[in-house]
Amino acid sequence: MSSDPSKTNAQWNSTVGTAKESLGNAVGSEDYSKAGKEQHAKGEAERKEAEAKQYGEGMVDSAAGKMKNVGGAVTGDKEKQAEGAAREEKGETKRDFA
Repeated sequence: MSSDPSKTNAQWNSTVGTAKESLGNAVGSEDYSKAGKEQHAKGEAERKEAEAKQYGEGMVDSAAGKMKNVGGAVTGDKEKQAEGAAREEKGETKRDFA
């Protein structure tokens, strides 16, 4: 697995792996079928890793935004409060789309 998982790369490997597996099954090639199954599994594992990373990043953004939002509210700094609310929302969106 690469150090930076990618949903796009994961989808590619999953799709190509499934196609290889199907083709291997159709022509009776166990090696091609096995290689396709392994590539599909690699893609699915990378997808899960990418989703987990995105969810974690969303949690960090959400928490940091909440702190800035509350800090702005306590001090009466409307700009800081708005920036915090925007970052908090960005984090929630990341988590929703993970």
